[in-house]
Amino acid sequence: MFLQHLHLQNFRNYSRQSVAFMAPKTILLGDNAQGKSNLLEAVELLATLKSHRTSRDRDLIYDGSATGHIKAQVQRELGVSDLNLVLRNGGRRIAMRNGETLKRQQDFLGSLNAVQFSSLDLELVRGGPGERRVWIDTLLTQLEPLYAYILQQYNQALKQRNAFIKQQMPESDEVISEAISEAVSAMAANQAVADLDKTQMAIWDAQLAIAGTRVIRRRSRVIHRLAPLAQRWHEAISGSTEALQVRYQPNVMALADTANTTDAGESTPLIADDPGEIQQAFLEKIQSRAVAESHQRTSLVGPHRDDIDFVINETPARQYGSQGQQRTLVLSLKLAELELIEAVIGEPPLLLLDDVLAELDMKRQNQLLETIQDRFQTLITTTHLGAFDAQWLKASQILTVERGALVAAAL
Repeated sequence: MFLQHLHLQNFRNYSRQSVAFMAPKTILLGDNAQGKSNLLEAVELLATLKSHRTSRDRDLIYDGSATGHIKAQVQRELGVSDLNLVLRNGGRRIAMRNGETLKRQQDFLGSLNAVQFSSLDLELVRGGPGERRVWIDTLLTQLEPLYAYILQQYNQALKQRNAFIKQQMPESDEVISEAISEAVSAMAANQAVADLDKTQMAIWDAQLAIAGTRVIRRRSRVIHRLAPLAQRWHEAISGSTEALQVRYQPNVMALADTANTTDAGESTPLIADDPGEIQQAFLEKIQSRAVAESHQRTSLVGPHRDDIDFVINETPARQYGSQGQQRTLVLSLKLAELELIEAVIGEPPLLLLDDVLAELDMKRQNQLLETIQDRFQTLITTTHLGAFDAQWLKASQILTVERGALVAAAL
């Protein structure tokens, strides 16, 4: 696929800007805080309907404007698609494709595919489990747009179940003395659980388990496919000195195979793929955590508490990996994403590189730039051109960004 044209109106610091992409590689050159990342963010929204920098549309709209517009023309194997995303300050956004307003925003997904790689992605390793869940869910929505609806169903069931728990277990207005023993607290919690409407709770338990199982199975499958790709990239970048393992850690059930490979060296699924087995494990764990849930007044079981482990040479990368190892890991994951999306979609996705070269040493920069070549349409932001050789610069469209405006760079 190829992004031919992008038009921004009242988006971030762009009041009105159009750009035609004329080469497989576009370098956006400029000082910080000029709008380079904003342009990549617009493309990210077209691909995922999300921004990795904010969850509020009003943050994306130019100051003082009621709406912001992102329009694009994308060439795909089946033809050209006209995309239009309207952001409204305080209202529901509108998604249009080829002039048709879509009833569900999820139907917009799949119109454009892109992999974003920024300095913030180091939080995939360093940050908490939520960072990794967002990452894998974002990838899944591009591989299988229906997943956005599946995840929405789960989150809705989770929200309703949490509301029911809080309704049955209101917070006490009295201050509980610290002198109350653990035994008394446990007895009170157990009594509270007994007082719950067990029939209604069983309904919410079942709904959460059914919806959660769909999420778990898809996360397991995508990690199963992504892990060997990331392992190969990591081995190549590290010069075969490091072995990477990517392990899905579902909250509901234990891993079927922590080694992640068979005796023959082939990757195996991370958990059982039988929905009945997963649902049963889900419900059993809910029962085992019932007292804790009533005490904490929230759901403690389900994919909203999943994690993904990254292990380098049998050592957890988050706690013990060096900065160089962590950067290699994230680079390997991003290259694996590109490869997986291309394999599933049948077309190479766009690659969005946001100020990432500054985070990589020369070896990793060269590995990334050599991989890209002309295989993926690439939009890359930078404050200087020193990282690019003459051949790269000659094959690239270079635009300078100044205060929300694009001009052709004079070299």
